[in-house]
Amino acid sequence: MASFVIKGKQKLAGEIIPQGAKNEALQVICAVLLTDEKVTIHNIPDIIDVNNLIDLLANMGVTVQQINRHSYSFQADQVNLDYLHTPEFYAKSASLRGSVMIIGPLTARFGKALIPKPGGDKIGRRRLDTHFIGIQKLGAEFEYDPERKVYEVKADKLTGTYMHLDEASVTGTANILMTAVLAEGTTTIYNAACEPYLQQLSKMLNRMGANITGVASNLLTIKGVKKLHGCEHTILPDMIEVGSFIGLAAMTGSAITIKNVAYDQLGIIPDSFRKLGIQIERRGNDIFVPEQPSYTIESFIDGSIMTLADAPWPGLTPDLLSVFLVVATKAKGTVLIHQKMFESRLFFVDKLIDMGAQIILCDPHRATVIGQGENLNLRAAKMTSPDIRAGIALLIAALSAEGTSIINNIDQIDRGYQDIDIRLRALGAHIERV
Repeated sequence: MASFVIKGKQKLAGEIIPQGAKNEALQVICAVLLTDEKVTIHNIPDIIDVNNLIDLLANMGVTVQQINRHSYSFQADQVNLDYLHTPEFYAKSASLRGSVMIIGPLTARFGKALIPKPGGDKIGRRRLDTHFIGIQKLGAEFEYDPERKVYEVKADKLTGTYMHLDEASVTGTANILMTAVLAEGTTTIYNAACEPYLQQLSKMLNRMGANITGVASNLLTIKGVKKLHGCEHTILPDMIEVGSFIGLAAMTGSAITIKNVAYDQLGIIPDSFRKLGIQIERRGNDIFVPEQPSYTIESFIDGSIMTLADAPWPGLTPDLLSVFLVVATKAKGTVLIHQKMFESRLFFVDKLIDMGAQIILCDPHRATVIGQGENLNLRAAKMTSPDIRAGIALLIAALSAEGTSIINNIDQIDRGYQDIDIRLRALGAHIERV
């Protein structure tokens, strides 16, 4: 298993381009199963999770053609549903959480689907009830085999209906949306997730011939159509990478330009970093983070301690809270990080405490960070990456620490960040993959 060896305390400088959005890629690639015509997708990130999903579709009989490193065409005109019952499918799909989003397209187009309980990051319970209840309301029947840990879906006919989701699940909304586009009649989804990924998926489906209105809101109306067609789609830059690079610049006291960020799609991410005292300049569609020797956390207007908490879009994405937490260790002041969605995502803070950070883990969901400003000199450490987002946070910490750190299990980082070591070396980082 590969590791990163990182020599910290190096000034970085230059420009970096974010990859295509991982979370969007997983959704729109699953959507190609909704048509037998060719779909071309650009700006696909070359990362483990996305590549595994592409391989899974190819093994299912989808014709996959790689145009260049980041562009593929897909044609699902010869899908082999028998493959779903093979051990190979079980092993591959069970290791990839994004595979759950093939359920909607397969049910909509073929009337049946099968999926093992999916894998992904070990960051706490990630229930699938929202997916399944929504698809059931459209007319599908679900069966779960607890011994094989397999979900089987069947639907003789899908009919549009009104539904109010119990949570604004991003992947749940995507799955239900992809099922509803081919259902008979009108489907209304209230409390739908409205992240940019969902907006992009909706726009792509509409280009394929779907009839979706309310895009970018939490109330989606879908008028079912009989058939979808091919299209061309370009994936947005990954806003999680953009936020990670802002945090990297702040922690290392470096001047970095992040290119082509689709700034208008970043929501409150830039302002959330500004609450930690980090200067961010918008330059067209780029972000410039100037060199800052120190930054000070704001307090609320009444003088109370700043809180950063995740929330459904347009709130702050939970995927960046790990980065905010590590960035706050080097700020002046105190902030409460409240991770509401996943009860295991903050457990990596013990590694930061070992490096010298002042953090109190209040409970599985909340951590108080006492930033020490220039007085904080993180110590190098040997660590293991527990998940994608904690992994990049630990990498940022290591790049700002004194001495040489080692991060093991970097496959977790590679699942979400393309060529991260190569791109950081281009900025002047001392990082080696061994």
